Amino acid sequence: MRSSRRTPFDTFRRGPRRREDGFLRETFTLPRDLAREKAREVFARFPKAAYMTEVEFWRECEDGSIEFTMRRLPTAD
Repeated sequence: MRSSRRTPFDTFRRGPRRREDGFLRETFTLPRDLAREKAREVFARFPKAAYMTEVEFWRECEDGSIEFTMRRLPTAD
């Protein structure tokens, strides 16, 4: 059961979304090895040079998993 207490990162827990800055953000919580694999997959699909892709935020959770937010432009135009 989840605690009703909210952390600052709770606002980032939704799927892909766009803020006023035009970037899309997607948050994942995965075991360390799968988190690395997922980040590499996102960088391969949306190259940094074209989409300005980056890991915007990451943290290690109490259970050892990694919670991270990937940020990118919606198109490579």
